[in-house]
Amino acid sequence: MMKDKKYLLIPGPTQVPPRVVEAMSRPIIGHRSAEFQGVVERVTGKLKKVFQTENHVFILGSSGTGALEAAVANLVNPGDKVLALSCGKFGERFRDLAKIYGGEVDFVDFGWGYDIDLNIVKKKLEENPDIKVVLATQNETSTGVQNDIEGLGKLVAQYEAVLAVDAVSGLAAIDLKTDEWHVDVVVSGSQKAFMLPPGLAFVSVSDKAWKKIEQNTSPKYYFDLLKAKKSIAKWNTAYTTPVTMVYGLEAALDMILEEGLDNVFARHKLLAKATRAAIQGLGLELLAPEDCASMAVTAVQAPMVVDADTLRKVLLRDYGVTFAGGQDMMKGKIFRIAHMGFADKMDVIIAISALEMALGKCGYKAELGAGVREAQMVFVGGDHA
Repeated sequence: MMKDKKYLLIPGPTQVPPRVVEAMSRPIIGHRSAEFQGVVERVTGKLKKVFQTENHVFILGSSGTGALEAAVANLVNPGDKVLALSCGKFGERFRDLAKIYGGEVDFVDFGWGYDIDLNIVKKKLEENPDIKVVLATQNETSTGVQNDIEGLGKLVAQYEAVLAVDAVSGLAAIDLKTDEWHVDVVVSGSQKAFMLPPGLAFVSVSDKAWKKIEQNTSPKYYFDLLKAKKSIAKWNTAYTTPVTMVYGLEAALDMILEEGLDNVFARHKLLAKATRAAIQGLGLELLAPEDCASMAVTAVQAPMVVDADTLRKVLLRDYGVTFAGGQDMMKGKIFRIAHMGFADKMDVIIAISALEMALGKCGYKAELGAGVREAQMVFVGGDHA
């Protein structure tokens, strides 16, 4: 067996295309040079197309969590009422950041495996007109849940509150019309659907959000978006940006835009549909209901006879396939299969075929080929649609 042959199917970091790796191998240049200013101008324009916005979009040298902190640090003043909406690990992270910056947080937990209920959000906003910021997650990778950001954005836009959305794992995989849906702050990261290594984060800011940012008194330095706004006027970044990562970002954005956003979203939808069909064909249960299941990652409940983490070890040891495990209360209970970014039909087929064999080794007798067949049927139907 070729021990070095690996198949990475986790929700970040994801596979990096050869075209992106090649771009990152170019000779480095000065981050304050006129040449790099041209790169930043081009890349920012392409980022805006993926964000579907005319708002400012900033590139930060950080993880996605850095962008989350940037959003909170610039929006939340000590004592501000913050409505934090959560259906998993990363909704909780947004809440924790708001608390650290002194927000008076109303935390609404919709439960792991469930999506945001807009009726509850509307009631909260009606009863608390002094809410300043609403925090939500587009794609909750810990549970494989996708939230209705269009509905949420149009709802929050009716109030004084500013909406900030964690789209770290969803942007460039799942449709998010920033301007049309009235999403004030959108944050994302490089290592998910953007098909890059970890190290870059992105933030878009609406005019409504700028009014709040300009009045913000929370302490910050590196993540000060007013500094970022001042720098981008000259196509600079406030601080040193990883130059080679920006080269790779441009290559990745070119791939996304050449494929076309609608085609990118349709591809992710098809891969998700095939993965869910395969899982059900094996007699396994999905964590998220069909009506809110993510197009970027599928969370699967391990059968009673199998520990999810043991299954993952067998998958990696015997087949070179890496799935993600459960987090916190879901540890050992679920496994997660990502199908985002540089992913295609054969990634799903490999994932499911390896899963069938690994399940057998762990004591769950699935019919070999049952899941693969269901995935193939979806793909054949998708090809002929």
